[in-house]
Amino acid sequence: MHSRTWRIPAIICLITLTWNLGCQTPYARHDPTGEFFPAVQGTSLEGETVSIPSAWAGEQVLLLVGFEQNTQFDLDRWALALIQSGLRVRAVEIPTIRGLVPSLISDRIDAGMRRGIPEEAWASVITVYRDADAIARFTGNTNPLPGRILLIDAEGRVIFFHDRGFSTNALSNLAEAGGLTLN
Repeated sequence: MHSRTWRIPAIICLITLTWNLGCQTPYARHDPTGEFFPAVQGTSLEGETVSIPSAWAGEQVLLLVGFEQNTQFDLDRWALALIQSGLRVRAVEIPTIRGLVPSLISDRIDAGMRRGIPEEAWASVITVYRDADAIARFTGNTNPLPGRILLIDAEGRVIFFHDRGFSTNALSNLAEAGGLTLN
């Protein structure tokens, strides 16, 4: 009987591994300019459920999407440039984390993010787990290191997209696409 007790945990482990690998489908990079952002839900670091993009219906919003933890460097450069340039646009960071295991430990992941982000910024960080695949399909997730920067118009349509890392030229293109002024 003892020789069979390993089978159930091994089967569970195999199913979990297969499920997680299946959830990591690579999607070709795609410029969705002109398309409507998919309706997805996430949770802010304050714990509030947020419907994206309908939470900002009637206004422009800049979505800073990251698929990997190391993407944070690129997103921070965008955030700093927005502040330094005086560009006035609501910016929301969207950590997009796919897979069964991350979904199961989402509370721990979010708690880790809270430790590194000031409380006054928690409302502008919205983590997407369950609907992460929809965002990955929409923008593509091959070469996930640079952030996906999307300016969404008042109706939820993408009017600017950039996925090659921060540059001052890209910032100027963002301002132009959104009718925004730089200092």
